[in-house]
Amino acid sequence: MPKNELKNKKNASGAFDILGNIALVKFSRGAKVGDKKKFANKILKTNKSITTILEKTGKFKGRLRKQETKYLAGIKTKEAVYRENNCVFRFNIDNAYFSSRLSNERKEIAGIIKKGDEVLVMFAGVAPYSIVIAKNSGARKVYSNEINKEANKYAEMNIGLNKVKGKLILLNGDIKRIALKVNKGLVIGDKNIPHKFDVIVMPRPQLKDSFLREAFLLSKKGTRVFYYDFCKEDEIAGVVGKVKFEALEHNKKIKIIKVKKAGEIAPYRYRIRVDFIVL
Repeated sequence: MPKNELKNKKNASGAFDILGNIALVKFSRGAKVGDKKKFANKILKTNKSITTILEKTGKFKGRLRKQETKYLAGIKTKEAVYRENNCVFRFNIDNAYFSSRLSNERKEIAGIIKKGDEVLVMFAGVAPYSIVIAKNSGARKVYSNEINKEANKYAEMNIGLNKVKGKLILLNGDIKRIALKVNKGLVIGDKNIPHKFDVIVMPRPQLKDSFLREAFLLSKKGTRVFYYDFCKEDEIAGVVGKVKFEALEHNKKIKIIKVKKAGEIAPYRYRIRVDFIVL
């Protein structure tokens, strides 16, 4: 989803993302507080569905992908209610990562899922990928993994809101530990989890660890993996090479099916999706 843009006469010009009832604004450097307030009120006046304006003051950080925002105008809340792909999501802007720009990605992945597939979504956050897949595909079960406790609370809420309880199973906690347990056939709580999955979706954060080891632990012959990474255009081949190298390290043969840009996250820097199948 492209950024929305407005400009005031002074320095408070900026781009903003709309997340349901909330507009999240990133201002140009040097913008004054008074000008930011005027800019925020202009958004409220011209967008009736937006009721809260927040300023983005910090980037997403760490594996939990939390960010910092500051209230500017409208109803004082940081809880968004957002709709896409016949689904609805509640989440706290600061405590749980959510990107509206991945709406088409989620729709595309759901469209690829085959009837009866057992699907694992890693780094699931408040469960947008998991719920879009569960609600818009013929998957038998979708297993949704996230380490962020706050995000998991909203994921539980979103499962109820979207009426996918029973089809979507939460696997809360560190995927490294969970992958080892599942691979060994150990029971996690009262959940009956397959040892291997038909599809693994990996919308991972920007971390050094690829987590491909965990994906290979939970894959079998025919498993389709959708792996996300971040790089400049001239580094795409290097990302594909890394995937191939890690497959060899874990004694897995793979076939690259598709490599695509899944959005520009900064000037000349992209989110990349590498689709491959385990042979």
